[in-house]
Amino acid sequence: MSETTTTLKEAIINRRSIRKVKKNENITKEKISEVVKIALHAPSSFNMQSGRIVVLMDAEHEKFWDIVKETLRPRVPEENFGATVERLQGFREGTGTILFLENQETVKKMQENAPSYKEHFPNWSHQGNAMLQYALWMSLTAEGIGASLQHYNPIIDEDVKRTWDIPAEWDLVAQMPFGEPNEQPGERTFLSFEDVVKFY
Repeated sequence: MSETTTTLKEAIINRRSIRKVKKNENITKEKISEVVKIALHAPSSFNMQSGRIVVLMDAEHEKFWDIVKETLRPRVPEENFGATVERLQGFREGTGTILFLENQETVKKMQENAPSYKEHFPNWSHQGNAMLQYALWMSLTAEGIGASLQHYNPIIDEDVKRTWDIPAEWDLVAQMPFGEPNEQPGERTFLSFEDVVKFY
């Protein structure tokens, strides 16, 4: 792992999708717990805090990616499955995976408590989850831990909920495998500042 990043600016700039990660004994449950606690300061609309996190490490993390592989096996053409397995192996060789979920029970309560905004709460809950994902990703980056954001839901949802006894009302949104970076990401390209930002 690289040296801990010390500024917010560096964490934002250095955050990248690291799709090949490997195990590192310094990435402990305690370290990840610290990172998650920081990320939970991410904002949510009406402070509803509908985001939920499940952290899978070591054998449980490997079991997760085995489930993804076997779920994809009948869905991916045989001639493409080898490449799929190789991609998944890059995640599986890491230390752990963070599952991001949304508690729909919380969303429903917010809809009942603020009915004039009822139609907006599902969208706001996903926006809150996205901020939680980003906060956690930057926090991992600041610790020199590589990660990427994956979306194998909803096809894995049933198996995941059953395997880890996840409440039915928690909807899986995204998965973030993490570990010691085992690749150098390619160069990023950006739209021109003027095409994206307007000042008046």
